[in-house]
Amino acid sequence: MNVSTFYALFSATCFTLVGLWWGVVQRDLRWVRDPAQRRAVGGVYVAFLLPALMGLFAQVGGLEDPLVWRVSFIVIAAVGLAVTLRLLATDDDVGVRSIRAGAAGVYAVVAVIGTFPQLADGLGLRAIQVEALLLVLLVALGHSLVWRFLVHDSTAEDRRNRT
Repeated sequence: MNVSTFYALFSATCFTLVGLWWGVVQRDLRWVRDPAQRRAVGGVYVAFLLPALMGLFAQVGGLEDPLVWRVSFIVIAAVGLAVTLRLLATDDDVGVRSIRAGAAGVYAVVAVIGTFPQLADGLGLRAIQVEALLLVLLVALGHSLVWRFLVHDSTAEDRRNRT
């Protein structure tokens, strides 16, 4: 698959995931009333939105103008890293903390590859291809957050209903 096609499909998929997530959130509006739950909901939102935005910028810049995607990846990864670290500091669930720590690491590597694209040469790939693999990893981590969020919430609800 060529890189441009990948990013087009990837970005559209991520934006679809953002929409699906908001559909899930609407099923239980208590999630947005509680500040801790609202942060968790927002964290999942960001986990899909930021990779979607990077995918759009990769399409705009592509191989013809690497500066566009590189700068946008660096800036968006910095935002993702800052948001993720802030959420990491407030999470009390060990599983969520490990997922967020992994995402923070991936955001850092995205920014490093954007800054120093020649690092991808050692992998036998173009920098934009390495970034694509990292974005796939970010979305997989986002899915893990959704799973933890939904399982934890339903488990807590089950406990409340039994008492």
